[in-house]
Amino acid sequence: MSHDENNQEQVMLPPPSLKAKKGRGAVSNMQGRYELNAREAYDDGWEREEEEERPWKTHVTEEICKSILSRNASPDLPFSVSLNPYRGCEHGCIYCFARPTHSYLGLSPGMDFESKIFAKVNAPEMLRRELAKPGYEPQSIALGVNTDAYQPCERQYKLTRRVLEVLQECQHPVGLITKNSLIERDIDILSAMAAKRQAGVAITLTTLDPAIARTLEPRAAAPARRLRTIRTLTDAGIPVAVSIAPIIPFITEPDIERILEAVKDAGAISAHYTVLRLPWEVAPLFKEWLQAHFPERAQRVMNRVREMRGGKDYDSNFDTRMKGEGVWAELIRQRVKIASERLGLTGHGSRFHHMDASQFIRPLVVPPLGARAKAAADAGQLDLF
Repeated sequence: MSHDENNQEQVMLPPPSLKAKKGRGAVSNMQGRYELNAREAYDDGWEREEEEERPWKTHVTEEICKSILSRNASPDLPFSVSLNPYRGCEHGCIYCFARPTHSYLGLSPGMDFESKIFAKVNAPEMLRRELAKPGYEPQSIALGVNTDAYQPCERQYKLTRRVLEVLQECQHPVGLITKNSLIERDIDILSAMAAKRQAGVAITLTTLDPAIARTLEPRAAAPARRLRTIRTLTDAGIPVAVSIAPIIPFITEPDIERILEAVKDAGAISAHYTVLRLPWEVAPLFKEWLQAHFPERAQRVMNRVREMRGGKDYDSNFDTRMKGEGVWAELIRQRVKIASERLGLTGHGSRFHHMDASQFIRPLVVPPLGARAKAAADAGQLDLF
């Protein structure tokens, strides 16, 4: 079993008073599991309707990180090294498995996760130092797998582009996954790296229904825009895989075959999928979302999710956490397999395999550790401000 197993499957559905917030995925700002003081919403009659409708603004905090590469030994992940320039994600996908990480910061996995973003402003410099270490052995880096490396604040900070510039200079392979068309900005770098088998991209496409997408992943690119991005990247010589993730019973599940047909037409060479995962606080947040947007289907959806999770909201077993188990999970697997084979979506679309790390060159210039970064490293913790 993996370290994130939990027993939160019996969380009750939220009261009908919870309302969706325009442009946001989470319905509430529920407290994280590490907060000491419990909070409970209470209507004392003083809150005005216009106050409830005020937009929830995004705040980006610059963060000095002490390290930048994360390593894992998970047998169900196609990569062992990853890099995330940001913590939190403004895309606001309600199903995001990374939401519970905001609890470690004393923040909510709900609205805080998608509105309080942390930018690792020294990420390119820390990567350069990491690649320069004498014992470093190159293997494909997964960029942006925890939170999207092309979320809106990337337009300002350009951390992802600067990281790619370091990787290109060092001829280091990289795989990216995103649901934002901003990746087209970096085609000049990615196409040059792809020509050397050093870059691949996966585009996440959960549904073709723009109305569902607006509530499910409100600040990501619209489905039609993502299909155009697949075509644009493909035409630039960049291999594109598609991630149908997550598959949500009775919400996005009916779209499986249509998505595969659409991405094939757009130029994708392979596709893979995961079923809905609800670790820790994601379970109650997702139930709130269901009650706000699909109250008539909420119980059916959760019943089917539990059927694929051994009667629980979530089972973190490495063997089943990505695909589920049981009759319904097998039906989904067969649908994806049959449609993919029919359409020829079985190519080498992995972002991490079939890449060339043999041309790796250690960086010639390594910046000194900045004063703030050195202080953070000496203290053994992150400098958040």
